[in-house]
Amino acid sequence: MKNILITGGAGFIGSHLVERLLAEGTWRVTVIDDFNDFYDPAIKHANIRLHLANPNYRLETADIRDLSRLKEIFERSAFYCIVHLAARAGVRPSLTQPLLYAETNINGSLNLLELAREHNVRQFVFGSSSSVYGENTKVPFSEDDPIFHPISPYAATKGAGELLCHTYSHLYGMRCVCLRFFTVYGARQRPDLAIHKFARLITEGKAIPVFGDGTTRRDYTYVDDIISGVRTAIDYVDSDYEVINLGESRTVELRELISLLEKELDQHAVIDWQPLQPGDVPQTFADISKAKRLLGYNPQTQIEEGIHRFVEWFQRTRLSDEL
Repeated sequence: MKNILITGGAGFIGSHLVERLLAEGTWRVTVIDDFNDFYDPAIKHANIRLHLANPNYRLETADIRDLSRLKEIFERSAFYCIVHLAARAGVRPSLTQPLLYAETNINGSLNLLELAREHNVRQFVFGSSSSVYGENTKVPFSEDDPIFHPISPYAATKGAGELLCHTYSHLYGMRCVCLRFFTVYGARQRPDLAIHKFARLITEGKAIPVFGDGTTRRDYTYVDDIISGVRTAIDYVDSDYEVINLGESRTVELRELISLLEKELDQHAVIDWQPLQPGDVPQTFADISKAKRLLGYNPQTQIEEGIHRFVEWFQRTRLSDEL
């Protein structure tokens, strides 16, 4: 069996990846998560409840900024691969806490890369973001497009993480695959993200905040498709450094997204129209031709089906919370 380290493994994407790897039965999975208060830590504890009983699962409560604590973890296991998903997430919060975002997303990533170098970890998969493209006017967004004009501290830290991965790959022959995620949604989605937040507010009969005129567009990607891409990247060996988009390669207008939620929830949304927010990009749209070529990536879940599945999970979870 191979040892793998998943940082942020109690979070939305991370817990799904852990579930996939444990189901394969050929991995010993170590998870690092700090259970910080960005959102209710009880949600993360619920995400991993079933994982704790698996003998091939180990949880390490740690902050990736704490190098001495990370060293302890690396001394206990020889990891074949690191999937680095831990980060301070979200564009808007990064505008008010830029130092925290830099310390976690840049310094924390550097800590992990340095320990990977010291312990001869050969495979490093980095969870990046479509936000690195900034206000890119060329669509769809290609990995060859320049990313020198980020418009939020969060986007800048993700771009910096990619550059650090390239540096370590170049200097030390470490294989680094940087995956740019495009607006991931599905079961266990963070409560601050639009789909989850809107569903909760609509259900409660409260107004949902819509910034701008509702014409912003996003490339929404169902979590199962993202996990398929990450899983293949763990085994990727054809080159030492790659940046790869993982998206649905379809844009959906915000007004259409709200309509889909209204239909699935069978409730009308009350809109609280607000000005556009600094840091928000007008659209995201992934060119996934490289992912198809290198990873065999082939997203299966269209937004209509994905929203249906999300609402099923949301209503089931909400009902169990009320009991």
